Formats: sequence, structure tokens, C-alpha cells
Amino acid sequence: MIQGTTSDAGKTTVVAALCRWLARQGVAVAPFKPQNMALNSAVTVDGGEIGRSTALQALACGIEPHSDMNPVLLKPQSDCGAQVILRGKVYGNMDAIDYHAYKAEAMQSVIEAWQALSSRYDVIIAEGAGSPAEINLRANDIANMGFAEAVDCPVLLVGDIDRGGVFAQLVGTLELLSETERLRTKGFIINRFRGDISLLEPGLDWLTERTAKPVFGVLPYLHGLIIDAEDSVGTSGSSERGALKVVVPVLPRISNHNDFDPLRLHPGVDLIFVGPDQPIPSADVIVLPGSKSTCHDLVWLKQQGWPKVIARHLRYGGRVFGICGGFQMLGTSVEDPDGLEGEAGLVEGLGLLAMATRMVAGKQLRTVQGTLRLGGSETAVSGYEMHNGVSSGVALECPFAMISNGPDGAISQDAQVMGTYMHGVFDEPEACAAILQALGLGSQQVSVDYHTHRQRQLDRLADAVEASLDVNQLRSLLNLV
Repeated sequence: MIQGTTSDAGKTTVVAALCRWLARQGVAVAPFKPQNMALNSAVTVDGGEIGRSTALQALACGIEPHSDMNPVLLKPQSDCGAQVILRGKVYGNMDAIDYHAYKAEAMQSVIEAWQALSSRYDVIIAEGAGSPAEINLRANDIANMGFAEAVDCPVLLVGDIDRGGVFAQLVGTLELLSETERLRTKGFIINRFRGDISLLEPGLDWLTERTAKPVFGVLPYLHGLIIDAEDSVGTSGSSERGALKVVVPVLPRISNHNDFDPLRLHPGVDLIFVGPDQPIPSADVIVLPGSKSTCHDLVWLKQQGWPKVIARHLRYGGRVFGICGGFQMLGTSVEDPDGLEGEAGLVEGLGLLAMATRMVAGKQLRTVQGTLRLGGSETAVSGYEMHNGVSSGVALECPFAMISNGPDGAISQDAQVMGTYMHGVFDEPEACAAILQALGLGSQQVSVDYHTHRQRQLDRLADAVEASLDVNQLRSLLNLV
């Protein structure tokens, strides 16, 4: 199990790196994350839902993502509440206090999923969440040492040297663990180092002497690494002159913002994320992203002044594109009568498409394939749906795409406004090129093959393991020698 001194210490990338390193050697390996809190999620081969980062790690292993790989997924709906996904299916909504009391029961789902996964693979690389030294969360812990202790799993502790204080991170975390947990921690990995390693070596020697535990290696800072993020929104893309400027509001409950990773890489796109209370720049395209709480985020969008900006943007010939929750916002209203995504009620939409959306029980979770209906031509598209909302109205008579289960999305008569329920629509280069052309980018631009890019990034991570970690120690820890 890989645990970290902090959130964003690099647990996800280290697990992905180890998974790809083992898979390249022919080892039957799978990832496992007992509990994850994230709004970026993926549809699994068994029709469930898991964290996007775990699905990336499955890709690193060369296998399909399965709901057993992330048995507990928490999708925040407010600062104190979340939707609880158990083994891929919605269990219900809980506030933080209720979930903390429920964790002992949730552990049963975690153990059952781990046992099922262990029966199918020779090696499991598990990932912790946050830090194992969160004193207030240690009771009934299922995310870190609680799981490791329950299944008798060795642990490596990862610290991020790029943010500073890595020795304090590692030693301090170790000091706050119980005696059995310290014994279970077999060593350290230092992540994101840049510079001359010889300057770090005295510190490594001190760390080993201080803790009596080895440093398995120091992973380098990999410049330009763009790979599926668990939660943090990435940086913008190209700033070339003539690039299509795309602006995305960072909604409070933005979901699956990894939809935009292909655009961050695209040489012809200048992608800008706009956070709360930041000035909204002029753009060629405004994209409204997915949301875990569409009504709540629609209210926030209005409070931030986006409707007035969007109206002016359209008057001057700009285009607007909505994905999933962002697509729902484009209609006349969004209603959540049963409070499935937060507080029950109805919120007036942006009124850009003649349709209304109602939240209904039974989340739509499926992968889809079909063809885009843009500019009279048809281009193959694939993606996945993940939503409670059902939309209706005359706007849907002009669909964005025809997919396996019928029409999807909508395009306005003037083609300035369009939207889709599909996530991942930019992943395929041909579909990405067709959509960007419809949004105003010249047809001469070549889109990034994001699938190939991800595979190359995973190989890059595995190469770093081989070059920078003690692979013999790793194989011994995994009983592979």
C-alpha cells in the first residue's frame, strides 16, 4: 500500500507507476483504493462508478476498471455532505458525522471488494487517501492504516519534496502512527525532486538513521506530466497566437474536469479556468463543465455574473458548450424535487436551449458510442454518461449526437449553443477535431490523440520507477523474488 504524508503527495502517480512497471513484466496486477473522495469518476466494466484516478491505474495495469477497485467513493455535495457510492452503486447521501459513524460498516464492503480482487490478480497495489496521521479520523479508519492493518499489508510512505519540508513530513507522520503501524511502514519514497541528487544524499542518510527505515528511492519531478487528476484542476494549455481561447468556470462542485485534459494539450487551444471572484476574460468559447450539484452550481454561476457575460459573449458571435451538468444549465430550468444532489427545489436555467431538466432517482451510468451531428457531417464519438437528470423539450429535436441509446444533447438553430450528456467527448482525436471546428477552430488543426498520450505518460512513470527506485527491494516487498 502506498500512503502519503499529505494530499497530493503523489500517491496516485506512484501507484500508477508501480502498476505499469509490474504490468510490463507480465505480472497480473490491479490497483485498489479503499476509500476515495473525488468528483472525477469513471464508469466501470461492470456498470459501476469509481474514482477517475483508480481507472487510470487500471489502464496502467492493462485491465478494465472494475467497481471492486474502489469500493467506497465519496462525491461531495456540500462542505459537510457527500453522495456515498458503495462498490460502484449509489448507497445514499450522508453528512460527515453520519458517515464517520458508518465507516465501520463500510469496511465490510472494502474487505469484500479486496478479497474479490485478490482472487483475480497476483499483486494488488493499494492507495491511501490524504494522510494516515489525521488524528481526528483514525477511529474506524478504512482509507489508510485501518485497511492495511485489517489485511496485513506492508506500507510505503510517500513525501513530496517539491513543496518543502519533506523530512518533517515523513518523520512527523511516522511519529504519529501506532507502534504496529510504524512496524508496517517498510520505507519511504521521496517524490518530485529536481536538482543534484548528491545534495540530497546527506538528508537521506539522516532519515534512514533516524527512523531505521530505508529510502526506496527518489522520483524526479517530471516536467510536463499531464495525466488524469483526482481532484485538482490543471493549468491552461497553449498560448500560441491564433489559438482558440476556451474559458471554463471552476464550479464549486465541478465534476470530471479531466474532460478538458485533451484541450490542455491541444496546440490550437488556449484553455483558461476561471475560479470564484476572478475576472472573466473574453473568449471564443465558454464551456460549462459537469457538476455534482447542478442546481447549487447554477445559482453560484449567477452570483458570479456569468449569465450577463455569456449573453454578451453570444451577441458578439461567441459559442457556448455544455457538458452534462453544464448542458443542463443551458436549459430553461433544473429541478431536483427529491434533493438527490443537494437541497430540493427548482432553479431557473440560462434559457439558451428550449429544454428543462428534472433530477430522478437511478443514476445513468454507461459507456456510449455513436456519431456527432455537426455541420452536416458525421464523425464517430465515444464517451460515458454519469447523471441523474432527464431533459425534455424541443431543443432535443436537433441533437448533438446520435448514440447507442438514442439522440444525445442539443444544438441551437444558430449553432452558437450546444451541449451533450457525454463525458470524454474530446478524447478521440477525430471527434475532438470535429467539435473544435464547430466551435470555431480552423479545420487545419490536428487534435491530440489523448489515449496515446496517456499510455506514453504511464510508460514515462514506469521508466522513472526503473531508473530511480530500488526495484530489487520493491520485488522483495512484493514477494516476487
